Amino acid sequence: MAATQKRKLEDLSVDEFFLSGFESDEETSKLKHKKDSISIPKKGHVWQATATQHKEQLSRLKSKDPEFYKFLQENDEKLLNFDETESSEDEDEKKYHILPSKLEDASSDDEEEEDEGQKGSKKSKKAAETIKVTEKMIEEWKSALKREPKPLVFKEVTQAFKAAAVATTMGEAGGPCRYKVADSSVFNALVLFCIKDMHVILQRLLNLRMDKDQKKLVLPSSSSKWHRNLLDIKMYLSGVVQLLSSLTEATVISAVLQHANRIIPFYLCLPKQCRHLIKELIKQWSTGEETCRVLAFLALNKICRHKQEANLNPVLKQMYIAYVKNCKFTSPNVLPMINFMQRTLTEMYALDTRATYQQAFIYIRQLAIHLRNAMTMKKKETYQSVYNWQYIHCLYLWCRVLSTLHPSDVLQPLIYPLCQVIIGTVKLVPTARYYPLRMHCCRALTLLSGSTNTFVPVLPFLLEIFQQVDFNKKPGRISKKPINFAVILKLNKVNLMEKAYKDGLIDQLYDLILEYFHTQANSIGFPELALPTIIQLKAFLKECKVANYSKPVRQLLEKVQENSSHITEQRQRAAFGVADSAAVVAWEKQIKGEGTPLSRYYSQWKKLREKEIQLEISGKERMEDLDLPVIKRKKLEEKKAEDKKEFKDLFQSDSDSDEEGAGLKFKGEKSNPANNDDDEEEEGGDDDDGLEDSSDMNDEEEIDEDDSDDGDDEEGEGKASKTPQPLSSSDLIKLAEGDKDVIEDLELSDDD
Repeated sequence: MAATQKRKLEDLSVDEFFLSGFESDEETSKLKHKKDSISIPKKGHVWQATATQHKEQLSRLKSKDPEFYKFLQENDEKLLNFDETESSEDEDEKKYHILPSKLEDASSDDEEEEDEGQKGSKKSKKAAETIKVTEKMIEEWKSALKREPKPLVFKEVTQAFKAAAVATTMGEAGGPCRYKVADSSVFNALVLFCIKDMHVILQRLLNLRMDKDQKKLVLPSSSSKWHRNLLDIKMYLSGVVQLLSSLTEATVISAVLQHANRIIPFYLCLPKQCRHLIKELIKQWSTGEETCRVLAFLALNKICRHKQEANLNPVLKQMYIAYVKNCKFTSPNVLPMINFMQRTLTEMYALDTRATYQQAFIYIRQLAIHLRNAMTMKKKETYQSVYNWQYIHCLYLWCRVLSTLHPSDVLQPLIYPLCQVIIGTVKLVPTARYYPLRMHCCRALTLLSGSTNTFVPVLPFLLEIFQQVDFNKKPGRISKKPINFAVILKLNKVNLMEKAYKDGLIDQLYDLILEYFHTQANSIGFPELALPTIIQLKAFLKECKVANYSKPVRQLLEKVQENSSHITEQRQRAAFGVADSAAVVAWEKQIKGEGTPLSRYYSQWKKLREKEIQLEISGKERMEDLDLPVIKRKKLEEKKAEDKKEFKDLFQSDSDSDEEGAGLKFKGEKSNPANNDDDEEEEGGDDDDGLEDSSDMNDEEEIDEDDSDDGDDEEGEGKASKTPQPLSSSDLIKLAEGDKDVIEDLELSDDD
């Protein structure tokens, strides 16, 4: 029946087609049951459901499909709570116009825009009408917060502190603030109040109880009042960071850093503010004054210790980058700061050896890539990427990290590649000009070898210098100051000619060989290790004829031979074999505890050497306290005046003769008389390197030239005088006797 009664497509309406056009016979039978409950409008008719019918359908829906009814209750209650009055019961009611409850006007949109404009103007007026902070207000806030901290008072203080922080950075263009800090005394009082008392006020406001003996940090977010005061705390912490970034006075910065160190638990609860604080702390750690650096490091260490997983890796990376940026230039004043950054960064790496291994592997590999490019390309630019202070300080940093954290199974595999990179750096350009850089690399290898009990062949790079440099050759020029090898990487051609170069080279070789042998002084194989060095030093002493160079080398040779014989005697008494490594380690520990001749000498020498290094770093010379005599040289004009006074009776002081004598040429002078003054002051006034080279070549030649100049002066004056007057016999006798000789102390001028 259903198939026969099926209607054709042309007789179906659009709605009927969508409902039953593609249905099967079973589905069409189901649709008939639905048509009983829902009437489908036919073509040309509009179906109008009344409110009562709608309610009946919803009530039936509750029994038929309870899940869908529950969904409507949760998401669309207005549909279920349908009001009968909202829709008309008859179709005729739609014929009549129903007045709206509120008339619409065409200008309503314009009025809304005007209202918004008025609101904006009110806001701007409020922003303009800021409250000026006074010292009386600060005292009232202070007393109120000390009695009982309340959120409203705390909010006012944080807004005032924000205004003070904005005033330091942006001035009047710092954005709308409720308060305004215009007076410097008010600013100082407000900042001082917050730095001193705000830490205690925050704890009382949140009811935090901190036990002195409690090692675990109590986070403020555990307080029940944390969310209520969260916005104000955020504002205050951001203000502290903003204030820290704008200050320049070291004492004020150190006070703010101490305050930031106390409120670090609050920063740990807010990641965004904590990131901003870390950025400022790293800036102070790398570029600030000494006290500020220490306080910033303590704060960074505290942040990383208490939230290691979230903060340690990014902090270590940022600190390493800041370290590399700030060790580009090295001077006696900057060197202590670089050493401080090395030690503190090593302490940070000690917090987690696994994170340290990841970063050390990446950065040591980066150094190796730079070295490989320099070795393969062999260009000036690639050489400069290796032979610079940043590269050398990075090598020394990783040597210090691996030495300090030893023994560590995690970091042990990095020792060999780091040694290979340093040895490759030494061999890259093995010329005399880069001997200072070689000294730095050997010192880093000595540190790494002694701390990790790893044999590194350092001595060949040092003993090679004795063969390459001719210490018997006389220096080409005499320098005034010694060369500080601690703050240079490369020597120029003029330095290689100076006497100070060879003096400093002997000192550096003595220091480095002694330090390396000290690290191996208790080794059971010390005699075999020292044998090539002993042979090389003996050969040097046979060839060297300069006592100042042979004396320290002979002393070093004696100490090495003494320690070698001591180890040999102790080794002969041992009852174990070479293959027994455990017995060898125990024997070396025993020898180290008893002490060796070389280690005892090294401890005494180290104290004296540290004092000398401190003097060099402070810019003082080693012999500054000695009162050396000074030779005072007189200028030509003074000599002429004295000669005229002494021989005024012998020659006539004629104006014509003076003019003729003034035009005479002296030995070594040019024909231009205007250059006389320049030649007289040549020794002390030139800053150019080339001029310094010519002025310092040989002092004896200058003295001989001055003597010859004096003889020429006398001859010139004798020729210039035309009419000498005869003297009596008594005058000649007095003139022959002359004045008594005056003995004066020999003095050396600064020009010499």
